[in-house]
Amino acid sequence: MEKTEYSKKYFNSRRAELDIAYNAIKADWQELADYFLPRSVRFLARNVNKQPVKNKKIKDSTPLVAVRNFSSGMMSGATSPATNWFKVKVKNYRQESSYEIKIWCSEVENLFRDIFNSSNLYRILPSVYKQLGVFGISVFSMLSDEASILRCQLLPIGSYRIAKNYKGEIDTICRVYMDTAKNIYDKFGENNVSREVINAVKSGRFEELYEIVHFVEPNKNFMPNSVWAEDKEFISVYYEANSEENKFLSKSGFDKFPYAVFESEVNGEDVYPSECPGINALPDVKQLMSMVIDEGKAVKKMISPTYKGPASLKNKKMIDAPAAFIEEDENGRGLSPIYEVNPRVLEVDSIIEKLKESIKEIFYNDLFSMILNTAERTRTATEVNELKEEKMVLLSPLLQQIHNGLNYVIDWVFQECINLNILPEAPAEIMGANMDIEFVSTLAQAQKAVKISAMERFTTFTINLAQALEPSLRNKLNANKIIDDYAEFANISPEQIIPTKQAEKLKQKNEEAQSQKQAMEQIKEGSEIIKNLGGTDSYGSDLLSRLGLV
Repeated sequence: MEKTEYSKKYFNSRRAELDIAYNAIKADWQELADYFLPRSVRFLARNVNKQPVKNKKIKDSTPLVAVRNFSSGMMSGATSPATNWFKVKVKNYRQESSYEIKIWCSEVENLFRDIFNSSNLYRILPSVYKQLGVFGISVFSMLSDEASILRCQLLPIGSYRIAKNYKGEIDTICRVYMDTAKNIYDKFGENNVSREVINAVKSGRFEELYEIVHFVEPNKNFMPNSVWAEDKEFISVYYEANSEENKFLSKSGFDKFPYAVFESEVNGEDVYPSECPGINALPDVKQLMSMVIDEGKAVKKMISPTYKGPASLKNKKMIDAPAAFIEEDENGRGLSPIYEVNPRVLEVDSIIEKLKESIKEIFYNDLFSMILNTAERTRTATEVNELKEEKMVLLSPLLQQIHNGLNYVIDWVFQECINLNILPEAPAEIMGANMDIEFVSTLAQAQKAVKISAMERFTTFTINLAQALEPSLRNKLNANKIIDDYAEFANISPEQIIPTKQAEKLKQKNEEAQSQKQAMEQIKEGSEIIKNLGGTDSYGSDLLSRLGLV
């Protein structure tokens, strides 16, 4: 197969192709940004370090608050640094049969948590959730870091284009951004940068900005056994967009796609997401802004109307002005409103409040409040649990999309740990097996609460039935299995659970000890009977004669 010749011309052509789908969604993104995140987008690379034009469309802070609450709720409910929000497992393996495997998985979990805590992942995730909620997509790069293993950089909405493979997976990203002459020179070296950058650095214009294009896509010249970076599964190139020199700043590659993509619902073969909370809430937000303006006009007409009066009072000051007064004319006429209005402001205010609640509900603010707050006093625990389960059904699709993105981040970190040889030594029986991730955050646990509740109800029912009818019905319960499953659903550390085999040995040991104790008590009881019948000096044939046996 003939090798593909990668050049700036090739990648500029690819960029033009990606612009077709991007331009189709760009106008929608710009409108969403105007109402939800006006300071978190970059549709023009040259707008770096520039304050956005003053936004005139936002007349009420409700959409901003709704997005903030959505981000905070997802952060605390799905990826809180203070909780264990994921568990490591071995795919297609009955983990409960081996205590050593459980301990190994727990050690890997602790390693991953240390890496996440030392990296900047938790600092960018709130912004990731904001972008996902408003635009339906969020992307950040993942790079190796000597100090923290992982280093992330969030890409502003509008600064990149994407493409998907036949599986519907994003495998191509073209990012356009601005960087200073000094940073470009230091990162890529004098031999790779353009003459313009070199001249800027040597003349002291270190902060002069240049447009850079970074392209990552599947490598058509992929060679699995090659040691060269250019032959890896994904090719990565940097080049100056406006330089006439036909050379790359760098040309390398990756074994794994270096971007984590959080993506909402996509319609069929579309490249970009078609539905998300921001898109769904946009009509309500636009109507809210319009009604806020109308309500303001109505109130202004009530408290500051336009006046009419005789021409002789034209240059007189209004009576409510400081140290001012106005006189009537010779006919006793003064100023009066041109027209009097009495708008139904309360009804308008009621509609505005309903719109605000609708916007917050679309961004799941009510769900996060219900899960994180205590139950209402007017409702029973059962009613609250049922409400939570109903709300979780609505959140499940979006939570699954977030888990897909997080799963890729953990896979990337796992591969990096293998490359650096810092994973704990795995048990021999799982060598070559694949890792599996289970999410056990507050929101994920809320979804599993149905299983836990069913288990508790079934256990309680069986025990009550055994007490009322037949004690042997307790034997229908596999207590060890119930405890293991409950611990798994409730995210209990395996170090707190004694393995089933060890528990069975302890049970057998206790039963043997109990049997021995009962035997000793029977022997002692028999000895006491003999003493009572024969006295302390009766033994042998004398005792038998007393019993009438001889």
